[in-house]
Amino acid sequence: MMPLPPESHRLQPDHLPTPFSAAQIRAGCPAGRTIRIREETPGEAPSFRRIRFVEGDDETAVQEFQATDEHGEPIGEPTIRQSTWLDLQRHASQPADATTMQEVVLALPFGEFDCWLYTVRAPAAELRFWFARDLPGMPAQVEEWVDESLAGRMVIVANEQGAGWGSPVEKDESGLKTRG
Repeated sequence: MMPLPPESHRLQPDHLPTPFSAAQIRAGCPAGRTIRIREETPGEAPSFRRIRFVEGDDETAVQEFQATDEHGEPIGEPTIRQSTWLDLQRHASQPADATTMQEVVLALPFGEFDCWLYTVRAPAAELRFWFARDLPGMPAQVEEWVDESLAGRMVIVANEQGAGWGSPVEKDESGLKTRG
């Protein structure tokens, strides 16, 4: 059983702790980390995109977003976005009164991962976010359910680590181990 995210990851008093701190996301997303994603909507062909961390410093990350075909070949021109590491952490902050969290194992095309599953409930909808403990950053999978039917799914289908991944394990401010 893996430990739950620590209290130090809580960004708002009425929200649950996020799976990763901004420091852990920064350490887990060095320049060169490339994530390929498949997005599915029932009744439609899946779409694919690639997110590549281009550069970063102590405060910000620059990411390149690229639509691709199913094999990862680019379609059209990429877009560049800049975010703070804290903004990336904030994306995972969920209201405690509408969210449950549990530990699960998720099978992805490139392996099985211990995950924290955050389930956020609204009156007629539910969002499920799987955060893989060994993949700091965005959820490994997201599902949206509306009226108890799957409305959409996003799943990471490939993850390539850039330079800097695999360096010595360090502790962040919360005491969780991360790769720097």
